[in-house]
Amino acid sequence: MSKMMWAAQLVEPRQPLQVSRVPVPRPGPGELLLKLETSGICHTDLHVADGQAFPSGAPEPLTLGHEGIGRVVERGEGTTVPLGTRLGAPWLHDSCEHCRSCLTGWESYCPTQRAHGYTVNGSFAEYVIVQERYAATIPEGLESLPAAPLMCAGVTAYGGVMKADLAPGKLAVIIGCGGLGQYGIQIAKLTGATVVAVDTNPLKLSEARTLGADECFLAENAVEGVKALGGADAVLNFAPSNRVWPMVTGMVNNFATIVSVAMVAEPVPLVLEWLTFNGCRITGTSVGTRQQMHDFLALARRSGIGIDVEPVALQDVNHAMQRLARGDVKGRFVIDFSRSP
Repeated sequence: MSKMMWAAQLVEPRQPLQVSRVPVPRPGPGELLLKLETSGICHTDLHVADGQAFPSGAPEPLTLGHEGIGRVVERGEGTTVPLGTRLGAPWLHDSCEHCRSCLTGWESYCPTQRAHGYTVNGSFAEYVIVQERYAATIPEGLESLPAAPLMCAGVTAYGGVMKADLAPGKLAVIIGCGGLGQYGIQIAKLTGATVVAVDTNPLKLSEARTLGADECFLAENAVEGVKALGGADAVLNFAPSNRVWPMVTGMVNNFATIVSVAMVAEPVPLVLEWLTFNGCRITGTSVGTRQQMHDFLALARRSGIGIDVEPVALQDVNHAMQRLARGDVKGRFVIDFSRSP
């Protein structure tokens, strides 16, 4: 095995990633070394790269990426997974395992969790270290290239749909039909709910209908369209903008569930009187737990959940991230390491 590898690293915040040769890491106790086949490129990678500073406790430089899939090539002390096993390097690297969030089954909310491509080096590299207890087992039948975004985008959408409490007879609105929203549409359809897709881009609405959306509306017509269908019993927002809030409040029924999936830093004008009168529940979702990942990957294999992926070489990661920031991608970009330098 080579002692050096190619990696795309954040050397200075708000600057392009630097693709260069760096030492291959060695696994410690409880750790595994994966030789990666693929790694998805996520909007969170944009957030990290565009930050004012490195995340607290992160290595400097920092290898981004948290949607990796590869095979075990080296094992640390105390590990039992056989060499050659195909595993995923998801967002969650590990958690404290003793706080209230961890002990009640919500480890993805652990305040001291460590994350790939955020507080530990991630999957924009030919090799990555994972904790054996937190690595995702990839079911046979899921190919590594289309499955890579399931490590974050897919399981995040799954967690959001689970919180929406969907069922046959309910109407669910998916706002934002990019990669995450496209997963959300497919998962929501499996609950038996009527699924309505909303976006500003007609091409994305066309893709949403292909993926199973029952109705599609441009954002400017969404409130009237949804109300004509009987109103929304659940709204899942995958659009990274606070401008959707008047739309959300205008289309929901009493007792609807509103789930914030996209990371939106700007505030929204929540009127408490409005909340008192309609009994809506407002919540958010954060990636997924290990159990949710296990359940979702099995569901994805069984139900054929997937979206369009565009393979890119590691050396083209900056160009792909620029296009992602512009919304210039049908589904998701995925680094194919067979195209590495």
